[in-house]
Formats: sequence, C-alpha cells, structure tokens
Amino acid sequence: MAARGAKPKPVKLRLVDGTHNVTRHGSKAKAKAQVEEAQTKFGALKRPTWLKGEALAAWKRYIEPAGWLDGSREPAAIAFCELWAEFRFNSVGFPASKHGQLRAYMSELGLTDERNRGEAEEKEGDEFFGSN
Repeated sequence: MAARGAKPKPVKLRLVDGTHNVTRHGSKAKAKAQVEEAQTKFGALKRPTWLKGEALAAWKRYIEPAGWLDGSREPAAIAFCELWAEFRFNSVGFPASKHGQLRAYMSELGLTDERNRGEAEEKEGDEFFGSN
C-alpha cells in the first residue's frame, strides 16, 4: 500500500529552511554529520557542460540557487532542465503526461516548496495601510 502524507524532507533542506525539529529528527550535529557524509559520497552538484539554451537557463535559474542539492540529485536535475526546455520550445504541444513529470521532478528537487525560497522582500506599501 502507498505511504500517506507528505514525503520526508531531505536532511539538508530541513537544516537550510530551519524546520529541523530536535525532538523528531535528532540533534542538529548528527544531522549536519549526515549531510557532510552524503556530500562526501556524492559530491557537489555540478552543471553538465553540454546543457545549452533553455535547459542551461533553467539550470541557472532553478538548480544553482538550490543549495540543498548534492550530486545524488544530478539525474533529476538534468531531466527537469531538459523537460523545461522542451516545454519552453512548444508549450502548446507539451502533453499532460510531461507536465506531470515536470512537476514530479520539481517536487523531488524541493523546488515547489515555498519555504525554500528564502525571505520575501517586503512590499513598498499597501493601499489600506500605507508604506512601512
């Protein structure tokens, strides 16, 4: 039977976005050691030299800022960028099945979680409350 609920968040992502709960996930020192071990095993995520055009633009826009990704996510990152390029080339002819794949890669890479985007800049003002 399929597991219910949200997928577990990667350890590094919990540390980056501040959602690491000591009572649930153990000590931060242990979590940091796990992250360092994974980075040692898989290495840093490196951009493939052969990415071009929209795929390269997608890598720079979405993958490079995602500091929680390591080398183990390289296949998903490349597939996401290639699908993104295909979508940008022909968005009208992009089938629904590929939309599903694109969204699945985004989720797997942690790109759909708004909490991963950092602090939003404050707005200039509000029509009801004025500027702050």
